[in-house]
Amino acid sequence: MNAAGYPLLSLLTFLPLVGAFIIMMVRGDDETIAANARWTALWTSLIVFALSLVLWFQFDTSIAGFQFQESRAWLPDFGIGYHLGVDGISVLFVLLSTLLTPICILASWESVQSRVREYMIAFLVLETMMIGMFVSLDFMLFYIFFEGVLIPMFLIIGVWGGARRVYAAYKFFLYTFAGSVLMLLAIIALWHSAGTTDIPELLTKRIASAWQPWIFFAFFASFAVKVPMWPVHTWLPDAHVEAPTAGSVILAGVLLKMGGYGFLRFSLPMLPEASAQFAPFIFALSVIAVIYTSLVALAQTDMKKLIAYSSVAHMGIVTIGIFTANVQGIEGALFQMLSHGVVSGALFLCVGVLYDREHTREIARYGGVAKIIPAYALVFMLFTMASVALPGTAGFPGEFLVIMGAFAVSPWVALGAATGMILGAAYMLLLYRRVAFGQITRESLRGLADLSPREHAIFAPLIALTLWMGLYPSSFTQFFTASVAQIVTQHQAALGVARLAGIAP
Repeated sequence: MNAAGYPLLSLLTFLPLVGAFIIMMVRGDDETIAANARWTALWTSLIVFALSLVLWFQFDTSIAGFQFQESRAWLPDFGIGYHLGVDGISVLFVLLSTLLTPICILASWESVQSRVREYMIAFLVLETMMIGMFVSLDFMLFYIFFEGVLIPMFLIIGVWGGARRVYAAYKFFLYTFAGSVLMLLAIIALWHSAGTTDIPELLTKRIASAWQPWIFFAFFASFAVKVPMWPVHTWLPDAHVEAPTAGSVILAGVLLKMGGYGFLRFSLPMLPEASAQFAPFIFALSVIAVIYTSLVALAQTDMKKLIAYSSVAHMGIVTIGIFTANVQGIEGALFQMLSHGVVSGALFLCVGVLYDREHTREIARYGGVAKIIPAYALVFMLFTMASVALPGTAGFPGEFLVIMGAFAVSPWVALGAATGMILGAAYMLLLYRRVAFGQITRESLRGLADLSPREHAIFAPLIALTLWMGLYPSSFTQFFTASVAQIVTQHQAALGVARLAGIAP
């Protein structure tokens, strides 16, 4: 709990459900219900964000272990409990989730006009599931939240998405759910071995060498789809293209981080021998993802699909960083996940601004918009530069650290990651040139309205974060430095023991 003894993490996790319940109770005509639903969802998400700032300011960056822990008996006969807590890794993802939720609600203010009440309820339930996943310290609780995320996102894509929304929603659900079934089997195996599902306790136990590859594969089946890694990434472009703008923001900003978080929280520290054994395999898949999806992004004609493929490439850099198993690589991967959450979310919002006005995402339908809507063009340019890792923006520190960490493991892996940066600059700068510069291709573009006050309010915190993370990255890395150092130390110690016994590479 926090210093005053309040169950801060429980409040953060379940307060959005209170807001959802209030929205369910709203009565009146359709217009009244829609207005009340919007304002209730916005104020609820802002209060949750304020609570996450309390967590941010009270967090002790010098402690590597879990803080603000809450523990209650749940199923004591089976070693299953209600256990919450955060460390330097998870606290930043909680903050990212609570920041993007009110931004998404504001972004949906005018674009979502049908079933507004249900839409806002879905977003608040989604916020509870996201926060709950990052603060869970019991495997069964983690699994409930991890899978619970699928339900509201499935509805957001399937009900409020584009023309092929039902196909995209089912593909998203089936891909992610299929992998998670194997993770459930791995959790059951860990419970059978240790008699508990408590994560901090399991982190202190050594998993038998014979079991590690099998459990690693079960976790990999779930986390690789969530990242998503090549070749199980094909659900992502469809989900992004068909999802409403706010759905794409949350999908790219938070949900893609679930896989990387799982690898770092469970696979690396719990299964050190298997992680070292399969690291070359992970590197190979990640380098393929970085290069292949970057080339595919170059060929896209839809702005959303291009940014979706760029997300696969950026997350490939994340998995490279995690499995370097050194401080630079892991810290770079964490920073890359946070910066990608901000920058990719902002890029999808930029696409949404144009789509709301012209109702098309085809790149060829635009051109010369910088002459008509200069404020928008300036914002779009900033996030484009951040996406290509321009020094001074949020995208640079993470990719630089990952390449440093990868070079210590293999110069070839580092070269593969660096190639992604070069190709990323190619497709993002090409996108910006075709949309913002050149001749005005359609007369209807001359009537485009520049950013509204609501849209300025949406972009302002993302702009501030993009520059803050780029110019002062240590204000973020200080939160996870102690936790990462502990993971690396324990991982190397476990590998050292296993090598002495002749059972590790």
